[in-house]
Amino acid sequence: MLRKISLGTIGLSVGGILIIVGFVAYAADNATLNLVGFFYGFPLFLGGLALKANEILPIPFSQDTTADVLRLRELQATITQNKIRKDITRYCYGQEAHLDEALSYLGLSPTDEDRPVLTGLRETEINGAYALILEFYSPFISFDVWQEKQEKMTRYFGPGVDIKITQVGEDMIELTIFTILDK
Repeated sequence: MLRKISLGTIGLSVGGILIIVGFVAYAADNATLNLVGFFYGFPLFLGGLALKANEILPIPFSQDTTADVLRLRELQATITQNKIRKDITRYCYGQEAHLDEALSYLGLSPTDEDRPVLTGLRETEINGAYALILEFYSPFISFDVWQEKQEKMTRYFGPGVDIKITQVGEDMIELTIFTILDK
């Protein structure tokens, strides 16, 4: 639950309330509340501003996950699939973008301006296997470059998964990370 709450918003709200209390206490000649408002309110407010300036919003699910897929996730999802899903669906601070380090390592982010942008995710079942699908807006990195990196992605996101890359629009790429089922 805490991953769904913006720490910047909390800092701004609590700090702003304490600052207002400090000003009201100053006008009412209440030195104790005045000090609390100013000494705690301003740092919290400034901390909230700093967090808001570096905040990355959670990536939304592009479609609801069915109960069957949720059961499949519990049974088959790898540590990496769970970590990716949890990481990109929470507020993040101090990063340039979601999966920025992974994209850079994979050679899909030559510059910050050219980096593909993660726009959504969804979970589904493919031939009985759990699959996590990441949706990217990639106007500067061609589909051919994505395909060239497929083997490296499989090693990076593995073990226990395979990768499928699909072009679903002119600048839209879907990266499917699905569990390999032992037969």
